[in-house]
Amino acid sequence: MLWPAAQKVLLSLFIACLLFRGGPILTAKESKPVFRAGAATSNITPPLGELIVGGWKPIPATNVHDELHARCLVLDDGTTKLAIVLCDNVGIPVEVFDLAKQQVSGATGLPVSNMLLASTHTHSATTARGDLKTANETKLTDYQTFVAHRIADGIRRAMANLEPAKIGWGSADEPSEVFNRRWFVTDASLLGNPFGGTDQVRMNPPRGSSKLDRPAGPTDPEISFVSVQSPDGRPIALLANYSLHYVGGVRSGEVSADYFGYFAKFIAEKLDATEQSPPFVGILSNGTSGDVNNINFADKSPRKYGPYEKMQEVAAKVANRVVEAHQQIDFHDWVPLSAEHTTLTLKTRQPTQEMIAHFEQIKRVDDDNPRSGHRREEIYADRIAKILAGPKEVEIQLQALRIGDLGIAAIPFETFTETGLELKDRSPFQDTFTIELANGSFGYLPTPQQHRLGGYETWLGTNYVEKEATTKIVAALLEILQNQQEAN
Repeated sequence: MLWPAAQKVLLSLFIACLLFRGGPILTAKESKPVFRAGAATSNITPPLGELIVGGWKPIPATNVHDELHARCLVLDDGTTKLAIVLCDNVGIPVEVFDLAKQQVSGATGLPVSNMLLASTHTHSATTARGDLKTANETKLTDYQTFVAHRIADGIRRAMANLEPAKIGWGSADEPSEVFNRRWFVTDASLLGNPFGGTDQVRMNPPRGSSKLDRPAGPTDPEISFVSVQSPDGRPIALLANYSLHYVGGVRSGEVSADYFGYFAKFIAEKLDATEQSPPFVGILSNGTSGDVNNINFADKSPRKYGPYEKMQEVAAKVANRVVEAHQQIDFHDWVPLSAEHTTLTLKTRQPTQEMIAHFEQIKRVDDDNPRSGHRREEIYADRIAKILAGPKEVEIQLQALRIGDLGIAAIPFETFTETGLELKDRSPFQDTFTIELANGSFGYLPTPQQHRLGGYETWLGTNYVEKEATTKIVAALLEILQNQQEAN
């Protein structure tokens, strides 16, 4: 047996050895991991004169109705950090997002695979896209570089705001604002396409028309959300997800974040979180809404709205449903976090000889041979020419995050609602939602069944990748979601 003095010497040597080696000295209380959260926003409003996209022809910005932001949330379970960012933009190419991730990773060590960056799809913002969605952006524009820097700054500031937190999630339904915009119609004159053919369905048919038959797909009324608070209940951030396209109703030439921006404002007010430091951050992500908008095409007597009125109404409804459900959710002091990332190579669709011959013919239009085809023929002729000169395959990023028993999938396309519903139904997690236009922007993503029906979203130049892409994407996402579920 050692004398007490010798025991003290040995204990001192042991502690000194641990300190020299950098090993932690933990009490029982300190050994429990602490869950933390932080949030921040970065202003990404473009200068006036930059081109606003969202319509068929870009127009210069002449006024800013409301500022655009990259809204950032960082979560930390003590071992793993995740960053989620939603940017007020119609669609941001992968190269811009990758630059932002590299800047954050280089400065903080946060793995690029742990960052989910996405666009909201507002149609009243300056473009960050290039000429062709499947082409590599080899030289970024000034605005693209600016957006990447501001995203990176926002994540780093959110990390600086990390504090002990509790987390919860839930959902509510708001069916009154989601309508499938692809319709079967009884009038063949409504079904022409720019390629000289006839489709089976029509996007955005005439409202209240007697020629409407039925919608060509489902809708998803669910609003999913994740909320983080300080241990004493002070709101830190709330991330929601709703499968609804932009709303619109802006004045021509004005920049706006659409209903996504109004939601951020309203949710802060409804949670009594407008006057605090650090500021509360409300975030609304776009779910799988490639075939859904808020227009009830069967309504024969629609109400007329003034500028910005409808988007405020939609945002208020979504925020109200979230607040109602928020009162019922359970908050957790700690949950495990994880991220998994994979890439998938897809073939790009190429024009058929019939398409090429059709557009060659319309080039010969003159006074003696006036054009009598589809009104978008010239636009798609230009897109087809770019596709012919573009890549024959594209590599996309797919990602899934785990937050406790919640799974979040990320897809870099405007994704049809039925794909989101399939992922919810087949996911191994108790709750799952999908953020679209995440980690890239490659156009629309119809299912193989919807491709057979035709319509705007399936046209080559609106959709760019192989018709079986959805099947491959869903399989890859389910695999990484399953890996995450089994790893914990």
